[in-house]
Amino acid sequence: MEQNLSAQTLPNSLSNHQDDVVPAADDDDPPSLSLQALEALKEFLAEQSQPLPDTAAESRAADSVAPALISEDWRLSQFWYDPHTAETLAQEVLTLCNSLPDSAARVACVACPSLYAYLKNNDSDVPVQLLEYDKRFEQYGSDFTFYDYNRPEDLPLELKHAFDIVVADPPYLSRECLEKVAQTVSFLARSEKSYLLLLTGAVQKERAAELMGLHPCGFRPQHSSKLGNEFRLFTNYDPAMRLEGWDVEK
Repeated sequence: MEQNLSAQTLPNSLSNHQDDVVPAADDDDPPSLSLQALEALKEFLAEQSQPLPDTAAESRAADSVAPALISEDWRLSQFWYDPHTAETLAQEVLTLCNSLPDSAARVACVACPSLYAYLKNNDSDVPVQLLEYDKRFEQYGSDFTFYDYNRPEDLPLELKHAFDIVVADPPYLSRECLEKVAQTVSFLARSEKSYLLLLTGAVQKERAAELMGLHPCGFRPQHSSKLGNEFRLFTNYDPAMRLEGWDVEK
């Protein structure tokens, strides 16, 4: 899930110097960067070597009721939901839990740690398993399971068909990523009656229907970091009046 640095990922201070190359005296020698470009490169690399700021801690200082959450890492394609989205999703999951006859309904959060945090903030007793690539979340103890979507079923056997509610947020918008996450969801879901929620780009609408039998809801998820892609919430059940219902095309 790591992303290679390219011209598209470099900051303006560095990308502006991509063409700032000093030709070598001998054509056989490799070209060299100008002193200005080298300084920009050093500055960029120094920034990348610094730990990411704990924006979650800053948020908690401003709002004591905010759930504990590690700061997002854009290098791992992490973008947390804004508070309204996270709270709405958490309330929906808890509503589903309460609707099930089994009071110990289990929830799986696949690559959506901000939802995990809000669920635990609302009800610390709800059984939630976070499946996540970022090992910083190992601090959540036994609630954390390492997950790499490239190995969709490389998971502990005790998680197989163990969850009544599965919420997934694939890290990328490719068909391959969604197909593999769909495999993981199938692995985790207790039965065909399990509740499935998928958060991904609107461009995945047809694929979500094809691969998982999901429909878009009227509710539009938002992120704390404004993203250019339109995001949607898809479910395998009709939420009726909640989540603004299914967004049925007329």
